Amino acid sequence: MKATVTVMLKAGVLDPQGKAIAHALGVLGFAGVSDVRAGKILEIELTETDPARAHAVAEEMARKLLANTVIESFRVVVEG
Repeated sequence: MKATVTVMLKAGVLDPQGKAIAHALGVLGFAGVSDVRAGKILEIELTETDPARAHAVAEEMARKLLANTVIESFRVVVEG
């Protein structure tokens, strides 16, 4: 099974990388960009065959390592 974990900074947390991207887009002539939030997507191949168990394992991975839950939120999607 494949688990996709999307990690983003929580609302209210400053995102300097996102600000730099937004600025660069403006410099390149892309008008109308008011904000950019940068994050990361991790695709994890799991040997688990039970979708509920795979989701639980990927969620535990995100909580323990993949996301800093103080400043980041995460979303887990499992595909069979």
